[in-house]
Amino acid sequence: MRFLVVESETAEERAHRRESAGKSSGETFAATLDQLAPGCDVTLVTPSDGAHELMAADEIAGFDGVFLSGSPLHVYCETPETMRQLEFMRRVFASGTPSFGSCAGLQVAVAAAGGTVRAMPNRDEAGIARGIAATAAGRDHPLLAGRPPAWDALAIHGDEVEELPEGAILLAGNHAARVQAAEIRVGEGVFWGVQYHPELAPGEVAAALRRQADGLVEDGTAESLDQVEAQAAAFDRLHHEPETRSVLWRLGATADVAREGSRRTELRNFVERLVVPTRARRGRGSGEASRVPADAGT
Repeated sequence: MRFLVVESETAEERAHRRESAGKSSGETFAATLDQLAPGCDVTLVTPSDGAHELMAADEIAGFDGVFLSGSPLHVYCETPETMRQLEFMRRVFASGTPSFGSCAGLQVAVAAAGGTVRAMPNRDEAGIARGIAATAAGRDHPLLAGRPPAWDALAIHGDEVEELPEGAILLAGNHAARVQAAEIRVGEGVFWGVQYHPELAPGEVAAALRRQADGLVEDGTAESLDQVEAQAAAFDRLHHEPETRSVLWRLGATADVAREGSRRTELRNFVERLVVPTRARRGRGSGEASRVPADAGT
């Protein structure tokens, strides 16, 4: 399978993330996909950069799936970088290629399709999104197949979806963000997205907390830099000791967050239940996909 990973970060943001986490957001996505679908061919593109022409829709159609990464991008700010991201997403929709996005990736798809995004009144999800629950539509939706009635997920964001585009389907939400998962259709294009981060490991959340430490203190999410560091250290420990109950207790999280297979549920479902059937309809495969193991990559 051929996958296209869209970096939502600017060049400066990619460099900053590599310094703390070892990879840009798009590179993390690429590494996760390589584990979920061994042998896949992954191409990364950077629409925020103005040094090259954006791919045309027919070129994007040559891929089997498109993945939009998270980033500090604010889609409600009309910057050249944001406008290029939104235009690229419109071309993804026009290509008819299945697409998936997490965090800012969801927000880009929402804005490109006519919905709205806003800054959160409070940053209630700086590490974990708790008590996510499927809507009536989400309970039977293939994106959330295998999820329990309520679950936790790794998440860190300061923006949220305000209004979904016309015709979009709300699939899940929680007390902090009404839109935690959604399906968006534009023409022949189908997008499945989540506000949380199924592609991340706990260590990358720890790195994100450290990168954003000053802001977390300034907005009152944390009382001090030491408090942020203590929380980051707990995520580091969860990364290395996922079965330690005391760490889950310290973070107030369920085992969904600790188990890699559980964290990746939505990505696995997207590949198996949307990418593979679409690929078959396009004459690129038999449609008989071997299931990605729930513990792939562990």
